[in-house]
Amino acid sequence: MSSIRTRLGVALCATLVLGACASAPPQPESVRDPNAPWATYVTYGWSPAPGVDGTDRPLLLLDQNIRRAIAAELQRRGYVESASPDLRITYETTSKDVVESNRVRVGVGVGSWGGSFGGSVNVGSPSLRNYQEGTLVIHAIDNARNAEVWQGSVSSRVTKGSTEAAAVTTAVQAAMRDFPSRK
Repeated sequence: MSSIRTRLGVALCATLVLGACASAPPQPESVRDPNAPWATYVTYGWSPAPGVDGTDRPLLLLDQNIRRAIAAELQRRGYVESASPDLRITYETTSKDVVESNRVRVGVGVGSWGGSFGGSVNVGSPSLRNYQEGTLVIHAIDNARNAEVWQGSVSSRVTKGSTEAAAVTTAVQAAMRDFPSRK
């Protein structure tokens, strides 16, 4: 009886360890020009976002939400909007279809009540799911050198509320988490 408990306990521990190794969601990424004169950057302005021309109302609303969130983040970091800026800001959005595969799942249960002992094993079948993943990439360009000095990006699953102002603000804050502050 003791060897059965030991084997089931080892199987349960192995299952928990394998489950803990599941991959984490993608993290925001950023790249910064180490030679950029960040101490001299005080102001920012806008470059047009690709594909936004004002004729598509939903796209225009999303553009306004993204720009508002970027502006708030830049101002929070000590930058001021200007008609002749030190940094030009632009962004791009993309989406792609992703196929998610769920592996075979194995569950092991062990228990006892009084003098009785019991165990169970459950196996789930693999499955596939399709979803759409959206990516936001924000660019900061040194206006004097016309060179990109910073880029930040974040990707996540597109959901019904992904284009709402609060979700856009969260995505922009994540993408800009490594943007240099003036304060």
